[in-house]
Amino acid sequence: MSFATDSPVHSSSSDDFAALIDAELEAGSSGSSPDEQDDEDEEADADYNSNDNDEDLDSRRNKRCKTEKLEDLEEPQGSSSQGLIEQKIEVSFKEDICTHPGSFGQMCILCGQRLDNESGVTFGYIHKGLRLGNDEIVRLRSTDMKNLLRQKKLYLVLDLDHTLLNSTQLMHLTPEEEYLNGQSDSLQDVSKGSLFRLDFMHMMTKLRPFVRTFLKEASEMFEMYIYTMGDRPYALEMAKLLDPGREYFSDRVISRDDGTQKHQKGLDVVLGQESAVVILDDTENAWMKHKDNLILMERYHFFASSCHQFGYNCKSLSQLKSDESVPDGALASVLKVLRQIHHIFFDVLKAVRKEVLKCCKIVFSRVFPTKVQADCHILWKMAEQLGATCSTETDSSVTHVVSTDAGTEKSRWAVKEKKFLVHPRWIDAANFLWQKQPEENFPVSQAKNQ
Repeated sequence: MSFATDSPVHSSSSDDFAALIDAELEAGSSGSSPDEQDDEDEEADADYNSNDNDEDLDSRRNKRCKTEKLEDLEEPQGSSSQGLIEQKIEVSFKEDICTHPGSFGQMCILCGQRLDNESGVTFGYIHKGLRLGNDEIVRLRSTDMKNLLRQKKLYLVLDLDHTLLNSTQLMHLTPEEEYLNGQSDSLQDVSKGSLFRLDFMHMMTKLRPFVRTFLKEASEMFEMYIYTMGDRPYALEMAKLLDPGREYFSDRVISRDDGTQKHQKGLDVVLGQESAVVILDDTENAWMKHKDNLILMERYHFFASSCHQFGYNCKSLSQLKSDESVPDGALASVLKVLRQIHHIFFDVLKAVRKEVLKCCKIVFSRVFPTKVQADCHILWKMAEQLGATCSTETDSSVTHVVSTDAGTEKSRWAVKEKKFLVHPRWIDAANFLWQKQPEENFPVSQAKNQ
């Protein structure tokens, strides 16, 4: 995930500065976002570039913005040479103006200008002092969502205490729990243990049964965040116990220090689309604004202090020298629910996508390299995913000819038979917008060498 390279404004004087933040964000994206272009794309026809639309759109926006700004400048009437120089300087400044997508230590991440405005949201868990503007947050969420959908993943936000684990202060261990001191696992290889005595924190932590299997299997369906009301040092230590290899969370560990509202958790500090986020937490009131996303978890009370904290007058699991069932416990049960959610989401997604180009029969002309099998090309597959039927031959049932050259035999046939002749970007746009686009917006021109 990169906000510097994709932003419409660049400053060569801040390349190193932006690269530093980029590196932090890329590390926080689990390194799993796939490259949008595969080997087939590298061999695709030079006249077709699936990213042209985005680049053209950015270019037009910038040009329009600059034009609007320049139109506000009145033509000088009998002004001095000094006035002309000042006006040129102002024009130059307006042309190169930075939109300040974010700041780092009160400096713009692109142009390095000092910013006094504190708009946007702080993402200190990604990098200390990093603040992103609202427009940049929207852009990053959109980009990351596209990458995750390609991997068939959603977002999963996980609470720590009473959801994935249970912790207690050493001083709160009851006489009946003293035996636990002799059963704690080594901190040298935490991946094999579940009960840990953390003397440097004066604490003991018990991981919930099935948690390691849960995280492994959930990570195949979700990009995961930790979100706890504990402080940051505690959150990071618990993340080390749960994910010693940093396979599941990377830097996506959010604590109460990172929230924007006291005593509340919010998705405003999660770089994921709210509509694609599932939350697991034992406390409903912590998510007042996002209850629709919440799966309420049964609390895990391993230690006696945990039972006392919530007013339960009963013996804890540790006092009973027992624990939750691995195959039938809370995490095993909720994993089944998460599988259903994931399955339904992508089944619905697939069905909706199939409606976009339904009833369209497409023939391609001069789009694929001759050495590439047509039905293996990314555009062919994309069209089929959108519900279209693809063919290599023209006939009366064909509705669209997709081409980069209006002079090919199939292109001329389309014009003669009054079929739609469109550029390959027409399929790209339908895929991006989830809606069939007006064909007249994607004309095909004659190749220059003809």
